[in-house]
Amino acid sequence: MPSFQQISDRLALHSPAEISEHEGARAAVAMVLREGHEGPEVLFIERARRRGDPWSGHMAFPGGRVDPDDVDTQAAAERETLEEVGLSLAEATPIGRLDDKTGNPRTASKLVISAYVYRLHQDPELSINHEVAHAFWFPVRGLLDPELHVGYDMEQYDIRMPGILVGEPDRHIVWGLTYSFLESFFIAVGEPLPERCDGGLRKFDRL
Repeated sequence: MPSFQQISDRLALHSPAEISEHEGARAAVAMVLREGHEGPEVLFIERARRRGDPWSGHMAFPGGRVDPDDVDTQAAAERETLEEVGLSLAEATPIGRLDDKTGNPRTASKLVISAYVYRLHQDPELSINHEVAHAFWFPVRGLLDPELHVGYDMEQYDIRMPGILVGEPDRHIVWGLTYSFLESFFIAVGEPLPERCDGGLRKFDRL
């Protein structure tokens, strides 16, 4: 697993695929990294379960839709991170941007999501709001462990998606949009994720 300096250097060389021509809604997330006992760690949230929310209960990065008062998508990612987990990124170092993603055609077809990567230089206490059920740090190197790469069953569509187990089985599985952002991150830093565990069923990235 690359060091923080290597991650920063490689993300600095990465030219993200940006979706600039878009008339629909936009959202943004923050991939927040800190130094842990086993190297860099990444912050995940488990979204609260809410009726009508297409991301209800999902594992994710802090983030949300861009508001009219946000200067840009990066400002939205920083605002949402502060609102959702009480974490100010004002003193954090922005170290890169990942490829833009489009929303799931079934639930958010007109949404474009941007992701920004930050490095923390302190270890602040998190304070989650009502939109978040749980927030925790996970070793970045663990995301490359093939033993943690599992399938996630979307029973309503009879599809098995690739996922990464980061906590409790059947609960804390990173899949869909966040998995896709992780794919982009690891490709950019030169450490692609292990082969997908999708059970041989249909692959569907844009969630």
